Amino acid sequence: MKVAALYDVHAMPWALEAVLAEVEADAIVFGGDFLGGPFPEETVELMRSVEATLIRGNADESDPRFAALPLTAVLDGVTYCHATPTDNNPMTTAITPDDEVREAFGGASGTLVIGHTHHQFDRRIGDLRVINAGSVGMAYEGEVAAFWTLVEDGEPTFCKTPFDIDRAVRELRATDWENAQAFVDENLLVAVSRDEAIAAFEERRT
Repeated sequence: MKVAALYDVHAMPWALEAVLAEVEADAIVFGGDFLGGPFPEETVELMRSVEATLIRGNADESDPRFAALPLTAVLDGVTYCHATPTDNNPMTTAITPDDEVREAFGGASGTLVIGHTHHQFDRRIGDLRVINAGSVGMAYEGEVAAFWTLVEDGEPTFCKTPFDIDRAVRELRATDWENAQAFVDENLLVAVSRDEAIAAFEERRT
């Protein structure tokens, strides 16, 4: 079974549109934080254009349409959750100490696909495997693109899809969203480096 894990869209319809045009999968999981960005309604409309499983992230919990979504979904023996199976807030990075990852995941085992920290990784800690699918709309990978993961028979393939950055900048600047220019400056005109993001998350985590 092929599952497209699309996480952390953050209301970026240009990125999601590009990914959906490329996805070839038996199932799609939207792994939370599809809101929390510039164009939520357009993003939700795109999400509804495909058959998909939705789980909620921390950015979605204040919206009554999504507040009751589950924290987890299991497809083909793989557990999908936003941060951990029981809590949308713990931060796990590519370098979080093994024992702290174990503690955060509360004794879980098997393969779990997460998001939340916007960078792809694949970690094995004993019988626990934690895969970060990356971020479609706000990736911290040193490149402005949509990052997502295709899980086939339990094995991940990390994917990257380019999208029309100039269009996104132009349409964002044309809105009256109060955070538009800051979002453009911080997420579209520059690419947040992976190492910088990991360091920032680890500092907040401790």
